[in-house]
Amino acid sequence: MDTLLIFDFGSQTSQLIARRLRDQGYFARIVAGDCTCQEAGIDGSIKGIILSGSPFSVYEKDAPKLDQDVFKQGIPILGICYGLQRITQDLGGSVEPRHTREYGRASLQKKNEHLLLKDIRDGFQSWMSHGDSIQKLPHGFEVAWESEHGIPAMAFLDTKTIAGQETAKKFGISAPLMGIQFHPEVSHCESGQSILHNFAEQICSMKREWDVSYYLEEAKQVIAETILARSELQGTGAEVLLLISGGVDSTVLGALLLKTMDPDKLHLLYVDTGMMRNAETDEVKETLKSLGAKHVHIVHAENDFLGQLAGKSDPEEKRQIIGDLFITIQNREIVRLGLGSAYLLAQGTLYTDLIESGKGVGKHAAVIKSHHNVRSPLVESLRNEGRIIEPLAKLYKDEVRALGKALGLSPKIVWRHPFPGPGLAVRILGEVDREKCAILRAADKIFIDELHKRELYHSIWQAFCVLLPVRSVGVAGDMRGYGYVLALRAIVSSDGMTADVYPFEMKDILEISGLITNQIKAIGRVVYDISSKPPATIEWE
Repeated sequence: MDTLLIFDFGSQTSQLIARRLRDQGYFARIVAGDCTCQEAGIDGSIKGIILSGSPFSVYEKDAPKLDQDVFKQGIPILGICYGLQRITQDLGGSVEPRHTREYGRASLQKKNEHLLLKDIRDGFQSWMSHGDSIQKLPHGFEVAWESEHGIPAMAFLDTKTIAGQETAKKFGISAPLMGIQFHPEVSHCESGQSILHNFAEQICSMKREWDVSYYLEEAKQVIAETILARSELQGTGAEVLLLISGGVDSTVLGALLLKTMDPDKLHLLYVDTGMMRNAETDEVKETLKSLGAKHVHIVHAENDFLGQLAGKSDPEEKRQIIGDLFITIQNREIVRLGLGSAYLLAQGTLYTDLIESGKGVGKHAAVIKSHHNVRSPLVESLRNEGRIIEPLAKLYKDEVRALGKALGLSPKIVWRHPFPGPGLAVRILGEVDREKCAILRAADKIFIDELHKRELYHSIWQAFCVLLPVRSVGVAGDMRGYGYVLALRAIVSSDGMTADVYPFEMKDILEISGLITNQIKAIGRVVYDISSKPPATIEWE
């Protein structure tokens, strides 16, 4: 299959590049940015190479380096942000921090024609994220576009010039080489999809051969091979345990496992932490029953979780406690169920979970926040032993929904809003207790019910309430009140990597706020979170 190879230098959006290409039917594979050409598996199927962004500066001592043999493969190369700066530095140019940094939208002006930006209008709005800029281009490079600040935004090796030919000969370059300072993969970048299409089809001559059915078959094969390898190692059929929350990710994974392996070997474990949404446990029981699962185990562990979280207010500490406790309870249940010590743990981990936890391809990604199913020490130990199955770890949320549809799941399940693994614990800022969970659960039910009644639910990617650790003065029935402040959060997104605020009609937000404060005595004030991602994350903790 025609493939684009993405060298990941630790960018938060490397998988998003692959995702945008897959949206258009072009298959993309990601490798660590500092791997060798041999380790990357470069063969005749590779039609193009993309060098990703990075949290590093190319002039830093520990900045990830590119195998220089990549330039000699005769394959078109596109550098994005750090990728362009890596090309510049490696081929004799220079990159330096500038007083003028560029973050967010930036208008670009055309200086020279280039196929990469064919038919893109002069003055289009790009999306920048860099403090370093090109100070001097390598010998033979030309600027095709520059930003409104006069900073090179797109440059290429011009082999029609003598200087370009000299550089090509010196470094063994025999295919188009170019780079852009902005991020076409981010949804806020105007014409981003067209730019990636131009690279894949116009420059790399790729065929459109990828769709979700291809990934479904690949995932089934990976699951089957992992289970077979474990079974051969222990001399008997491997048991698989899936910690299921009832959310989209774990439910899709459950359906995938049930279609791939012997259902008698699959155990679905649902832990009611006491920090679930209203009627969550009943809904999960109904969903799992509809999937045809043979072994469903419901554990009520509210006392365990709230007891461990008592007095804890740091977000990272809360996530660590919850992650470890999930595994502790899981181990307790494994003993009770007689699964032994050789089981495999299946998780509905998405790529967004991995990259926010600093677990993207390679070792250079920054940690944004730890997800309980990624960086927990106990989960890490199982992963190091090769006992974790994460078939969704290359996908974004909307791709998981597409996979769910392909597996025949109902729209009610597929289009349910995301719910974090730690549950209400990361929506209660500060210390978590039973009273706060009850308050937040009641408010969240009102909010979500109203979105359904007003036919807004399916226009919103994720909506929820956040209970703040502050109280404010109010008045009710001529009496002084002192109630909690509740924040409403509603965002629109396609993948969870970037998000915009949902633009409620004022009538809706006023009426929903009024219902919450009238029905829940403990809440005295409601605010609406109008922060996008970036700079904020979707969840508050």
